Amino acid sequence: MNAVVVLNKTKGITSQDAVTTVKRILKVKKAGHAGTLDPMATGILIVCLNEATKIAPMLMELEKEYVFKARFGIATDTHDAEGRVIREVDSFELNRTKLEEILKKYTGEIIQTPPMYSAVKLEGQPLYKLARKGIEVERKPKKVFIHLFNIEEFNPPFVTFRVVCSKGTYVRALCHDIGEELGMGAHIVELERTRVGKFTVENSIDSERLKKLYEKGLENKLSVSGILNIDSALYFIPSVTINDTLIRRFINGNSIKIPSGIVPAGWVKVKDKTGRILGIGFGNGVIIKPERIIWEEVS
Repeated sequence: MNAVVVLNKTKGITSQDAVTTVKRILKVKKAGHAGTLDPMATGILIVCLNEATKIAPMLMELEKEYVFKARFGIATDTHDAEGRVIREVDSFELNRTKLEEILKKYTGEIIQTPPMYSAVKLEGQPLYKLARKGIEVERKPKKVFIHLFNIEEFNPPFVTFRVVCSKGTYVRALCHDIGEELGMGAHIVELERTRVGKFTVENSIDSERLKKLYEKGLENKLSVSGILNIDSALYFIPSVTINDTLIRRFINGNSIKIPSGIVPAGWVKVKDKTGRILGIGFGNGVIIKPERIIWEEVS
């Protein structure tokens, strides 16, 4: 089964735990996710099965949308409710107008420093393992892009936000930084990833429903909401159909030139005349260089 599962992850489990559950339910040999979710977070976790694991890096590039509830007046070492309280302000006034002004500063391209409690690796070791030992190291700041940052509900000391951002954005860090700028601290108490690209919570599937579908013998059906074939999952990549004479050359890892027409620049899905996806290539306008060969794609 070569497929992409748009999973609605439950609270309290790691992303890898969620992947293992899907792998066990569907009895597949290989599975991986396209972007980590914190254990306390719920929502969209894209799980790639078998040959679909080859497209995980492309799915990671998609923008994300989160809805999170922040508690102002308290800061924690993990920037969420599961951490240790490191600062508490007993008396403060949270002004919505001032908060909205600060959000403008965090919209567009910003520089963000990954939190110590993150999966970023230093010499092969995740930072969160160092943080648990009380070790703090210097982290390299990086650029991320915030497309939208709005207040959804304002009930001090709690505020619910919606943020649409680029890959690699740490929402917990956003919350923490805003709390620090206001001088009162803040941490996340609820976090949901509501969208990845065009994949939404409304069109996702949870592990319980997945299990029931499998038990009914639907493990090979890719028409169920939340389960996609590789072609459909890569909706954002253009396609090129090649003739039979080029197929062998492409799947053997050789660059190909399309006899007629212009080759799209960037990632491109390469298909045969039946519409079966053969792999992913990278086009430069003239030729297509194979990057990922997809074997035995299931329609």
